[in-house]
Amino acid sequence: MTRDRSRGRAGSARDADSFFGAAEDRKVERKERQLCRQVQEAVSEALAGIEDEVLLEVWVADVEPAPDAGRLAVIVQAPRGVSPDEVAARLEKVAGYLRAEVASAISRKRVPTLTFRVLPPETGGES
Repeated sequence: MTRDRSRGRAGSARDADSFFGAAEDRKVERKERQLCRQVQEAVSEALAGIEDEVLLEVWVADVEPAPDAGRLAVIVQAPRGVSPDEVAARLEKVAGYLRAEVASAISRKRVPTLTFRVLPPETGGES
């Protein structure tokens, strides 16, 4: 008499996607992270080239999808002594220029829309 090896296992078979996520999802996430890094570098370089004493001191902390790669949130740190509202207003004035710089730095058919979130200045003590 032969033993039926499949008995008792019918409901326990799982595919790899249930453990590791779909390969397509991982690819999309990787591409989004890559785009965010490219945009972070492009915006940082573009801000360094602007003749504005406040924006020269702004630090690009992060870029993240908001909610997807078609719209990106650029998170910046305001310099000391400058209000986040002032930084946000200045960023809005140069938003078109920054988007054009991003367009030349990435290779995509559509350039993502940029939104800005300004963090308050760090209040850590100096040595």
